Amino acid sequence: MELVKELDKQGNFLFKYRGILPLIILVVGLAVYAYVIWEGASTYRLTFQNNEYEFFCLAVALLGLVIRILTVGFTPRHTSGRNTQQQVADTLNTSGMYSTVRHPLYVGNFFMWLGVALLTQHAWFTIAFVLLYWMYYERIMFTEEKFIAGKFGEKFYAWAAQTPAIIPNPARWRNPDLQFNPKKVLRQEKNGFFAVFLLFFVFDTVGEFITYGDVSFRNFHWLVLCIASGVLYLVLKLLKNKTQVLAD
Repeated sequence: MELVKELDKQGNFLFKYRGILPLIILVVGLAVYAYVIWEGASTYRLTFQNNEYEFFCLAVALLGLVIRILTVGFTPRHTSGRNTQQQVADTLNTSGMYSTVRHPLYVGNFFMWLGVALLTQHAWFTIAFVLLYWMYYERIMFTEEKFIAGKFGEKFYAWAAQTPAIIPNPARWRNPDLQFNPKKVLRQEKNGFFAVFLLFFVFDTVGEFITYGDVSFRNFHWLVLCIASGVLYLVLKLLKNKTQVLAD
């Protein structure tokens, strides 16, 4: 099979199952983190309660969430979004975040999961994550761009020629053509917001158990943030499913 066709085939497959990568990162990353904390505890280097480093990791993850919010909030209807069945694009968005990079949602995802990968405090795992992420999403981006190029033709090529694929160029920023849609953000990004704080709480709890042999929520703030974000998630899900409050 030609390389182009092979990449397209792989991209279509990975597009449908692009939610699998975060699960792999979570399982493997949690195992690596447990080993690092166990090794630190066994040599009396208690790395579990390094709050400054954990908040640095949280800042990286939240940076990714902010990038997603700035992208989703100014995105028109009928684009792929969280759909995994087929490519969807009724318009070509070239303003806002899309004026600085062609795939801002994947840039946002990268930073969100990089924050989790950094929690492991393991350099080689973090490097492996970056390489795996690049290989994984490079194929998805190839497939998406092939679809968009076929639909928008020269308009896409003109935009793509001036806009980087994955590393944003802030100098190319152009104000969004659409108004910010907070309802769309609340509908689509509630999962990611809750997931960030849930994962940080899980990692911290695992680290506490390995270090001390019990769970007393010594870093109480992670429990509070997890509960607060969970309550917000449930409220927004209820509003979305049972009312029209978040409808456009």
